[in-house]
Amino acid sequence: MEIKIPEVGESILEALVANWMKADGDAVSKDEIICELETDKVNVELPAEASGILHIIVPVGQTVPIGTVIATLEEGDVEVSSRQQTTVKKAEETAPVAATVTEKLKSPANPAARRQAENRGIDLEKVAGSGRAGRVILDDVLGHDKTVAPQVEQKEPKSATAVVKTDSDDRPITRQAMTPIRQRIAARLLQARQETAMLTTFNEADMSWVKKIRSRHQEQFTKKHSIKLGMMSFFVKASIEALKQFPAVNASIDGSDIVYHHYYDIGIAVGTDRGLVVPVLRDADQLTFAEIEQEIADLARKANASKLTLAEIEGGTFTITNGGVYGSLLSTPIINPPQCGVLGMHSIQDRPIVIDGEIVIRSIMNLALSYDHRIIDGREAVGFLKLIKEYIEDPSELFLEL
Repeated sequence: MEIKIPEVGESILEALVANWMKADGDAVSKDEIICELETDKVNVELPAEASGILHIIVPVGQTVPIGTVIATLEEGDVEVSSRQQTTVKKAEETAPVAATVTEKLKSPANPAARRQAENRGIDLEKVAGSGRAGRVILDDVLGHDKTVAPQVEQKEPKSATAVVKTDSDDRPITRQAMTPIRQRIAARLLQARQETAMLTTFNEADMSWVKKIRSRHQEQFTKKHSIKLGMMSFFVKASIEALKQFPAVNASIDGSDIVYHHYYDIGIAVGTDRGLVVPVLRDADQLTFAEIEQEIADLARKANASKLTLAEIEGGTFTITNGGVYGSLLSTPIINPPQCGVLGMHSIQDRPIVIDGEIVIRSIMNLALSYDHRIIDGREAVGFLKLIKEYIEDPSELFLEL
C-alpha cells in the first residue's frame, strides 16, 4: 500500500515531512498516527490505513508536492517488527533502561509537546498523554506541572535542514531552510506591503473601566463560565460595533469591486513557535463575552498544538493583534489581505493625563489601526478608532448595545 501526501486544501500544493512517528521497518497498527506533515497553513497527521510494516521513502525535512508517495505499507497482521523486538529484547536485558524504552514505545509525543517539555525541564515519561493511543500532546505538557521552572536558555527547535557552515570570512553560521508556514508568512507580509495602500492611525484608550469591571466580576464570571474574563472580548465587541458604523473597514477589494461583508468574522492573531497564525471567530457578533473568551482560548490551544484546520484560519473580515502580551508599546500592524483593516493593541501603562484640568494617573493603552487607503478614507479610519476608544473607555455601552 502506498502512503501519499493527501490533498489538504485547494491552495496547498506541497507539504514538508515534519516528523515520522515510526522508524523504517517498524510495525504499525491501523489508524495509528505514523507521520506529521507541515504545510504553509496547517499541520496534518497521517494515520495508517491498515496494519503492517512501514517502509519510509521520503525522510524528515523534505518538502514534496501533494500526491507524492512518501512511504509504503507492507500489509499484514503483525504486532511488532523484528527491529522493534530486538530493541525491546536488548532493553529487557538492562533493567534500568527497560522501563524507559517500553514507556516511550507506549507513549509517543507530538514534536511541539517534546520541545515544550525540553524547554520546561519536564520528563515526558511522567506526562499522561490524552492524544490518540496515549500520545502526549502540547496541552498535556502545558498542564502537567506549572511549578517546574523552564530552563534559562530556550532551545531552538531542531530542524533536519539546519546546516552549520562558515561565511565568506570563515566565521561560523547556521543555514536553515524556512518552514512552509514561515514562507507563507513572508509572502503574505510582502503582498500586504506591495498590493495595498497601507496607512496607520493611532489613538490611546483609558483602560481604567475595563480593569475595574474585570476586577469586580472576575471571580463570578470565572465560576459561572469556567473561563477568565480577558481584555480581548472587550476589543472584539468594540470592534464589531465600530465595524457596523464604518462598513468599509469590514470590506475587501475584489478586482475593481468593493465587497461589503454583512457578517463579522474576526481574526485573532496568535503567536506560536511555528510563527504567527490568525484563527477566525466566525459570526463573532452573535457571541457573548464568555463565548468569545472560550473560543479564543480553544483556538490558541489548537494553534500552539498545530491542530488548527483550514476552516479555522481561512477567511476573516477584520483582524485584531495584541502586541502588548510581548511588551510592545506601539507598532504598525500589517494588514492581512484581502482584509482592509487590522487593529493593534499594546501594553497598558500607568501614565499622568489631564482630566478636567487636573493631572491624574490612568491605565493607558496605545491603539493602532492599519488600513487600506484605497477604500478607507482617513476620516473613516480615525472615526473608527475613536469609536473603539469610546467603547473601551465606557464599556457599559457594549452591554446595553447603545
